[in-house]
Amino acid sequence: MPASAPGADIPGGLRDVRRRVQAAALRAGRPAGSVRLVAVSKTFGPDLVRAAASAGQADFGENRVQEGLEKIEALRELGLTWHLIGHLQSNKARRAAAAFAWIHSIDSLDLLRKVDAGAAEAGTSPEVLIQVDLAHEATKHGVEPAAAGDLVRAALDARAVRLRGLMIVPPFPDEAEDSRPWFRRLRDLRDALVASGAPADRLADLSMGMSQDLEVAIEEGATIVRVGTAIFGRRAAGAAHKVEEPGR
Repeated sequence: MPASAPGADIPGGLRDVRRRVQAAALRAGRPAGSVRLVAVSKTFGPDLVRAAASAGQADFGENRVQEGLEKIEALRELGLTWHLIGHLQSNKARRAAAAFAWIHSIDSLDLLRKVDAGAAEAGTSPEVLIQVDLAHEATKHGVEPAAAGDLVRAALDARAVRLRGLMIVPPFPDEAEDSRPWFRRLRDLRDALVASGAPADRLADLSMGMSQDLEVAIEEGATIVRVGTAIFGRRAAGAAHKVEEPGR
């Protein structure tokens, strides 16, 4: 679907995406409110985030810690919920743990421990998702599926963070259906972890699906979709290639 210029019609974009989410959930036999929409605001300024918030959007996703911290501070009075959806470097774990309500990209035991220590130190309790690497693309991150169980068990024993589920960044699809096998594999991995003894309520969330394939993701069990372009419009030339793309 064509993307508009940045900020051209944020309320209209949100209405369209919400309709898509609701329709997909209903087709899948799920309550319309069972999917959390995260508006991916990376590279878009605070003024555009404010416009989306004015249209009723509460959850926003950022790729980079520093960019996210600047927006969190600039928009603090709005009481928004901030998600870190990009790769998190361990040297920024403490800052992220103190500021973001959700961290979608826990991909190693070392990172988990640093985020947990930072959260305990800051007195916060971020919700965390374990990012799984299924496609093994060179530019993507995530824990190997065979090691996901160990990371889940460590997260369940953490002091401050709360495990909520799994996340994936699949290969960019030519067609929405191209993403289905990756989403299904993540759901199957979650189900296998639960069958092996992990508490179902601590793996209830699946963060998967973006502007181009959110319907397929919801059909395969997504509870969180990360949508940027369909809400905010096109990013400036080159901006989308500077960082990993967990939300478009």
